[in-house]
Amino acid sequence: MSEQTTSVLAGIGQITLLVALLAACQVPLGNLLFVTATSEKDFWFERWIYKVVGIDPRKQQNWRHCLFAVLGFSVAGLLLLYLVLRVQAVLPLSLGHAGFAPDGAFNTAISFVTNTNWQWYSPEAAIGHTAQMIGLTVQNFVSGATGIAVAFVLVRGFARQRTDQLGNFWVDLVRVSLRVLLPMAVVVALLLVLGGAIQNLAGPTIIDALNGGQQSIPGGPTASQEAIKQLGTNGGGFFNANAAHPFENPNPATNILSIWAMTVIPFALPYTVGRMIGDRRQGVAITITMAVLWLAGVAAITMAELSAAGAAPQLAGGAMEGKEMRFGEWGSALFAASSTGTSTGAVNSMHDSLTAAGGGTAMLLMMLNEVSPGGVGTGTYGILCFAILTVFVGGLMVGRTPEYLGKKIGRTEITAVSIAVLAMPFALLIGTAISISTQSGQTSLTNEGYHGFSEMLYGYTSAANNNGSAFAGLNANTPLLNIGQGLAMLTGRFVTIAAIMALAGSLSRQHKVPASAGTLPTHGPLFVVMLLGIIIIVAGLTFLPALALGPIAEALL
Repeated sequence: MSEQTTSVLAGIGQITLLVALLAACQVPLGNLLFVTATSEKDFWFERWIYKVVGIDPRKQQNWRHCLFAVLGFSVAGLLLLYLVLRVQAVLPLSLGHAGFAPDGAFNTAISFVTNTNWQWYSPEAAIGHTAQMIGLTVQNFVSGATGIAVAFVLVRGFARQRTDQLGNFWVDLVRVSLRVLLPMAVVVALLLVLGGAIQNLAGPTIIDALNGGQQSIPGGPTASQEAIKQLGTNGGGFFNANAAHPFENPNPATNILSIWAMTVIPFALPYTVGRMIGDRRQGVAITITMAVLWLAGVAAITMAELSAAGAAPQLAGGAMEGKEMRFGEWGSALFAASSTGTSTGAVNSMHDSLTAAGGGTAMLLMMLNEVSPGGVGTGTYGILCFAILTVFVGGLMVGRTPEYLGKKIGRTEITAVSIAVLAMPFALLIGTAISISTQSGQTSLTNEGYHGFSEMLYGYTSAANNNGSAFAGLNANTPLLNIGQGLAMLTGRFVTIAAIMALAGSLSRQHKVPASAGTLPTHGPLFVVMLLGIIIIVAGLTFLPALALGPIAEALL
């Protein structure tokens, strides 16, 4: 058997194993999320937290109160994290690192609070263990839990009728953090340690290198940060090389574990949706749509990297520049498609070194509004918005008032959906246009021409989608990009959440409409095809001109 055939079989085996693991986990994890969202019982430690903070867990909130809670909690987290980063020099275990500059702290605080985890800095050279643990790791938990809590609010909007009561954000936040994310993170962290990832509170260790010089080997609580960065679809690395670093992601087994961690909750949430609305077929349709987009992305990036032109790629069996030999083409492409298809943004290879077609596909997966399968919570409410848009377009075709999950889609609902769908493109395209047009923005680029434009476009795509990955050729540590991308993160996250909350409030006040002969079935193959078409058409019409100026033009050279 040839080496190429062995590589193909091993790559297909990785994908098959991952799909099998995700399928095995969807029902039990979906049920856990369902109980988390609907149970009337609180654990003793949850009741203690409610008592200390002053929360009445039985008090329901309307959509405005839920939104104010999300915004207030996020602002408080932003200010606290900003303070921690500014004063980290006086914190224990700071490892001698100075506090962040104001614009850098502003960007990083926004990044972690919005579940983006964009990092303009080299973590091992800029941030100490205490700031990592009480600042960044805490936000990894609560920003992911916030996304799931918002998804719960929207699904309750569909499930309930003639009410403005949509649950309690504080209860959802506490439950998701303690019942779902924390125990899963403990298990994943232990498995990573068993796989070779480090977990300690040590500072850098100086060793004698083979060339006669000395080398600084960093230490730190890496496995615990790695676990929640993937499970919460956060993505910020403990080291600058992120999941390409052997201390974070030592081998192919931990690579598959990391990909599973970043995709398992997004793929389980559709099952939760089906249970909460009382029709599991709807969850199956959403799952299939997400899976088709994800697998298409995996296939496109893999083929682009394996078929790269040039003597070096052909001799290496593919484009190996910027990739780790221990993962190879298949493991790197699977990771890239999964991290950009979710809002994780972690990398186990350098995306700037992907082929033009491969990098363009990674960019497009984010531009789909990250519904393939999307981030924890964000992918769920994102694809529900596209489902509403699909039935609205279908209703226009046959001249009927559109309905989805028993609720009529009128002017209020479609306005909220439009804002939710367009907030990200607005921040992305405006930010890219302003930055690429200024001298400061142009000097941030390592490359010129098509690839230089792709670096800037990818940076704002990542920021506006709360992804966090980057083309490494972009130097984002400038006042223009720190502030500009920070604003893009805020817009992509909170304008969308505000629209989702308003949509949930409008839906919950309606009566459920019984299905009739003119109702478009939303659980069958036809609807899945229509939904896929709407997602692709919206992204294509919005971003094709920008993609043509960057990765498409570069691929045609």
